[in-house]
Amino acid sequence: MITKGQKISDRYQIIKTIGEGGMANVYLAYDTILDRNVAVKILRGDLANDEKFLRRFQREALSASSLSHPNIVEVYDVGEDNGQYYIVMEYIEGKHLKSLIKKRGKLTINEVIDIMLQITDGISQAHDSYIIHRDIKPQNIMILENGMVKITDFGIAMAMNSTQLTQTNSVMGSVHYLPPEQANGKGATIQSDIYSMGILMYELLSGHLPYSGDNAVEIALKHLKEPLPSIRTYLPNLPQSVENVILKSTAKNPKNRYTDAREMHEDLKTVLDDSRINEPKYKYPYEDGNLDDTKIMKSLKEENNDEVIAKKITSNDLKKQNKLLIILASIFTGLILVTTVCIFLLPKVFTKPNVTVPDVTGLSIKEADKKLTKAGFTIQTEIKEESSTKIAKNKITRTSPSAGRTVKKGTEITLYKSLGNTKMILKDYVGTNYLIAKEELEALSINVVIEKIEIENPNNYSDGNVMRQSPSANTTLKEGDTVKLYIPDVESKYPDFVSEGWTEEKVRAFASQYGLSLTVEKKETDYYEPGVVIDQSRQAGSKIVTGASLRVTIAIEVTKNESDASSEESDILE
Repeated sequence: MITKGQKISDRYQIIKTIGEGGMANVYLAYDTILDRNVAVKILRGDLANDEKFLRRFQREALSASSLSHPNIVEVYDVGEDNGQYYIVMEYIEGKHLKSLIKKRGKLTINEVIDIMLQITDGISQAHDSYIIHRDIKPQNIMILENGMVKITDFGIAMAMNSTQLTQTNSVMGSVHYLPPEQANGKGATIQSDIYSMGILMYELLSGHLPYSGDNAVEIALKHLKEPLPSIRTYLPNLPQSVENVILKSTAKNPKNRYTDAREMHEDLKTVLDDSRINEPKYKYPYEDGNLDDTKIMKSLKEENNDEVIAKKITSNDLKKQNKLLIILASIFTGLILVTTVCIFLLPKVFTKPNVTVPDVTGLSIKEADKKLTKAGFTIQTEIKEESSTKIAKNKITRTSPSAGRTVKKGTEITLYKSLGNTKMILKDYVGTNYLIAKEELEALSINVVIEKIEIENPNNYSDGNVMRQSPSANTTLKEGDTVKLYIPDVESKYPDFVSEGWTEEKVRAFASQYGLSLTVEKKETDYYEPGVVIDQSRQAGSKIVTGASLRVTIAIEVTKNESDASSEESDILE
């Protein structure tokens, strides 16, 4: 049971519960070392007892932690504390797409294209690293107030691939986006993510899921056997180019889908171009899926002879029952073997004894290292430092995990040594980013208070830089003293690039200044001067967030063909 105020691994202090699911519970926590809020996802108890799952979970979560992209929730840490396995992630103040769909019903075409461009960009980064998400659904896509998208749950999604089909609560949410090859028991590939993104795009545009049913098996069979219901039932005027993206990504046969997320991303970038709006409907180059059962059901509906119908149904049922009995027998035999191995062999091979962390407070680093190593622990190479009024300089103040904790033998221990009751001369932080100043001061055990000041001319100040401090520079401080840093109450916002006549060069400098991911598109037009912005993806006046994506369209001169040129020449001669 996780309670408010509890510390995970003597570092992450729980603030509140922010989500509960079939696989894990999510908590808002405070990282006491890096002084930031984080999201801590703790695995459910029964999964924490599954050795095979845990090994895969830890391997996949560590792999996901290598991903770095503005549209992917960053994984900071993966670990175990007293039998509780957890992932520490970037904390996102937003809502998941499922809640947005429930609130809005459906989104506009431009909104959907913007969201899908961000999702495919993030998934492209994962696919480039040969990482498959395997569980793309709106519940795993967060959206911030400024429209920025964040993809979450890479580690759990990958680890759960072999487990989730036995978890009713979990699979019901995922099965709506389940690729046919996975419904058929085959492994996931990069193109499995493509299918899930296509179903997600269908739902965002229409406000409806293409397949529904009373249980997970029924829905999975529809993904496997039934053609995708036409989205034009809900959106009869949808541009053909947009429908083609859905048709190509949700093909039953993976050969008919995009090869990877990057190809889908590139297609989405031009999907609303005038030249593509009325393009031909996408036709599958390869045979797409096995729809035999669907055809049989259709012919049965057209028959009027009850006896014939009954015979066909009975024959089909017997065939399915025989196949089902063979499958169930195989599964049952496999389960017996797996259970036997798990009960008798795995505990002997993988279980490590529990040991108590000894108290090394007041010892030298060498003495503490020797005592902990003898007890069966490994020592973190980096020794951390902190001020102390009680422990002499260079002596151990504490360990992480802390003394008295019962943990697995071989756990890595972090040592903290004393800097003594140090005094310092306060630096001049005016003009420095307040986050840098705060981190430096708190590392010296100085309490920091940040206060915002309303100002008349915000353009005269940099957002986040210290305006003044109290006490002033060169003041002598000791551990526990407090410093106030005053920063301007400035919120950077997007300008109106179009009405203000911004050029491509100026926009690129702007994007570089605020750390934005810029995409520049060109469009021929006679209505604007070449080289100026004629469209922007971020609304003027909305808040700027570092790392967000920004797309602008630049006007270029209309290309004239030879017939137009000769026509103009004859007009001049006349």
